[in-house]
Amino acid sequence: MKSLLKTTARLLAMLAITPLLLTHQTLGRLAGADASLESHSQLLSLIPGTVGSYLRVAFYRFALEHCAASATIGFGVLFSKTGARVGENVYIGPRCMLGWVDLEADVLLGPAVQIPSGPQTHGIERLDVPVRTQPGSPRRVTIGRDSWIGAGAIVLADVAEQTIVGAGSIVTKPLAARCVAVGNPACPLVERK
Repeated sequence: MKSLLKTTARLLAMLAITPLLLTHQTLGRLAGADASLESHSQLLSLIPGTVGSYLRVAFYRFALEHCAASATIGFGVLFSKTGARVGENVYIGPRCMLGWVDLEADVLLGPAVQIPSGPQTHGIERLDVPVRTQPGSPRRVTIGRDSWIGAGAIVLADVAEQTIVGAGSIVTKPLAARCVAVGNPACPLVERK
């Protein structure tokens, strides 16, 4: 029965977001896919509760490179890159800001986690050109399956599977599988066995 209710809710959410898919496609042609995604992401982020999550997932299933139907996407979550991927049973807590990410299956993101498109999203080499107009070197940041990223963490490098990143930590270098890492910069404390 629960499975049938979820399937029905997902179908209703898809119907409800159909107009947004049309505006996303149109704006994508005019302003670019990522700019359109940001606008629509901001709008959808304002819908609270379970209804909001179902609507966001329904939209992102079409707007992102991949978004599993089983994902949960909290209030205030913003995506900025259409190349993002969200795996099965991923939970994204409220107010997360996500760029070019790959969230593998069963990843948990606490509230206010930030995962931009790597550490060099803006160029800084030239002093005669504003930073905002210099090209950076964005790259996909992968969070391995069954990992948990604590509240307020900032992740600039890959996190391997089954790794825990403590709340408020800043990941500046790739983290190995099955460790618990904390701090600024995040350093492994213990290995999970």
